[in-house]
Order: sequence, then structure tokens, then C-alpha cells
Amino acid sequence: MGLRRRSRELALQMLFQMDMGTVKLKDLEENFLPQASAPEAAKIMALKITRETWDRLADIDGQLRGLAENWDLSRMAAVDRNILRLATYEIRFDSEIPKSVAINEAIEIVKRYSTDESSKFVNGILDKLQKSKV
Repeated sequence: MGLRRRSRELALQMLFQMDMGTVKLKDLEENFLPQASAPEAAKIMALKITRETWDRLADIDGQLRGLAENWDLSRMAAVDRNILRLATYEIRFDSEIPKSVAINEAIEIVKRYSTDESSKFVNGILDKLQKSKV
């Protein structure tokens, strides 16, 4: 598994825990990341991605609400919601990541961590995001 993929998976795990309200980013940085089985570079990248996604959460969630027709964010599976948040950050705010790569990575990760139908759902929303002018 590549370094970026591993960092995305760690970021997903941290976003999920923060979304569930169980921990703060500082706690994850001090307790979760040091114990994670990943190269140090992946941990550093994951922390950056997590921090920047969480800092833009209101904006990201607003964009997702506009694209997820008939779906309230709170009704989405938590894994799907946080994968969408992570990918939205990469598509909208990380100019180093090509949009198509961000979408493909999100789909691969959702296939691993969520349900069979989730990859279609995530792909549909991210495709709309990529095509939108939001």
C-alpha cells in the first residue's frame, strides 16, 4: 500500500473518531498516531489532512449538502460521510492532488471500509462535486 493511501486511511480513522465525538484531534495526535502501524511520513501526512479537513468542515459539509440530493449528512453512514469529507478537501483545497486521483482513492477506500453500495453513492457525489462550480 502506498504512503498516500495509508495516510488517507489514517485520516479517515481520525475524522471518524472526531465525528463520533469520542476524541479531539490533540488526543489522536498524542495517543492514536504513535500506536498506528504506518511509516512516520504517512502519520505526518494523515495529521495534516485531518487537521485541514476538520478546519474546513463547515464549508465542506455545506458543499456536500448541496450535492447529496435527498440525503442529510446525519443520515449517511459515518464512514461514507468522512470519506466524502476527506475527498472533498482534496478536490477543493489540495492543488497537489489531481481531482481524478482523489475520487479514485475515495472509491477504493470506501470499498474497503464500507458497504457494497457505498462506492456508487460516493462516486456519484464526488462526480457531481468535480463537475460543479461550487
